[in-house]
Amino acid sequence: MPPLDGKVALVTGAAKRIGRAVALELASAGAHVAITYLTSEREAQSTVAELNARGPRSCALRCDVRDPASVRTALETTESEFGRLDVLINNAGVYETVPFKEITLAQWDNVFAINVRGPFLLAQLAAPGLRRSQGRIVNLGSLGGLRPWATHAHYCASKAALIMLTKVMAKALAPEIAVNCVAPGMIDFGEKESAAFFRRMAEKSPMQRNGSGEDVAAAVRFFAAAPQFITGQVLAVDGGLELA
Repeated sequence: MPPLDGKVALVTGAAKRIGRAVALELASAGAHVAITYLTSEREAQSTVAELNARGPRSCALRCDVRDPASVRTALETTESEFGRLDVLINNAGVYETVPFKEITLAQWDNVFAINVRGPFLLAQLAAPGLRRSQGRIVNLGSLGGLRPWATHAHYCASKAALIMLTKVMAKALAPEIAVNCVAPGMIDFGEKESAAFFRRMAEKSPMQRNGSGEDVAAAVRFFAAAPQFITGQVLAVDGGLELA
């Protein structure tokens, strides 16, 4: 894939897990990377240390994607620190398992505020800078936005909304900005309490394994460096699980 030398990327929610893997992948490709976190400051600083060890400059910014003022500050700080913004990765999200009849309005509203309104706010406020750089936006969706999970109604609905938002933004922000979505399937970070579940999921997958953070990060990097003519696309990174 083409390098990202000299490009500036902002990755939300990148202190750990998928966001961290994405940030490290972009830095390895030559990009300067700003990451955001909400409560995981220690993990964010650890990620920044590893990013800086790979060469390009990086920084960690506290940002609540539900708060327009916090989002604006994170974007302004990124452009002030690095002079530009080329790639926005909307990774920050929340995942909950709740039976349908037990989902509260507060839970529903919070999931949508983080998973849908957050990426909307970031894209809307970042658009002027991204237009100047002919930039890219990559939203992190989910297999749950493509398939219904009975105990994740609010999560699945939010990720389905994000997929449609991706397509709307691709039209609304063209021709200067390309917007795409990566939809991870079962991504295993080795938590012992989830080991049995992930074994079952691997058996169902045509690829006979679960995904890794690096699998998702490679797909994000593809869209970050892909020709601008590629826009409005949703790429499932699920080992074919959607087909099962």
